Amino acid sequence: MATANLSIPLLSLPRHHHLHLHPNLITVPTRLRLGLRTQALGNDMLGDFGARDPFPAEIASGFGEKVLGSGNTEHKILIPNLSSLSLSQLDCSPVSPLQPPMPEDDAQKLLRKVVGWRLIVGEGELKLQCLWKLRDYKCGVELINRIYKVAEAAGHFPNLHLEQPNQVRAELWTSSIGGLSMNDFIVAAKIDDIKTSDLVPRKRVWA
Repeated sequence: MATANLSIPLLSLPRHHHLHLHPNLITVPTRLRLGLRTQALGNDMLGDFGARDPFPAEIASGFGEKVLGSGNTEHKILIPNLSSLSLSQLDCSPVSPLQPPMPEDDAQKLLRKVVGWRLIVGEGELKLQCLWKLRDYKCGVELINRIYKVAEAAGHFPNLHLEQPNQVRAELWTSSIGGLSMNDFIVAAKIDDIKTSDLVPRKRVWA
C-alpha cells in the first residue's frame, strides 16, 4: 500500500514567548515554527489522528481507574418509558376481548396528556369526546377527512359526527372491551397534532 507524508504547520509563536506542550517535558523556543507530521495511508487523509498513547507517568499513576469510561465501566442504553414519551409517538397495539377496560382513575391521569378531550359515559361505557367549532360546513368535512387519515394510519377509528351548522364531534372507545384502552388515548393524541388553524373561525381584528 502506498504511503505519503503530510506536513501541517500548526502555529508561529510571537517573539519572547514559549509554548509548553506538557509540564516538565518540553519547552519550544519562540521563533521555532512547529510542524505536525502524520502518515496518510492510501486515501485516508486523517492518517493517525486520534487519541494519543498515555505517558509512562500517567500509566504509573493509575489515572484510568479514576476517570469515567475506564475499561470496566458499565454502559446502559435507557429506553424511554411512557411517562417521557408523547402519546402521539406511540403505536396502537392489538387489544384482547378478554382485557378489562381501563379504570377511570387511570383514564383521568392519561387525560392530562391530551388536549381538549373529556371523559363521558355513553351507553354505560367510558369514552373520550372532543368537539371542534369550525368556520363553516366545508371546514367540518375537511377536518373529518384529516382525522380519518390519522385514524386509518393508526388502525383505530373514532366515531365522527358532523353536526350542523359547523361542529365536529369525535368519540373514542374500544368497543371490544366495553370501555377505554391505551389505543384510545394514543389516537386522541395523534388527532391533537392535526393542523386546524386554517379551519377554525378567524378572529376579528378591530381597527
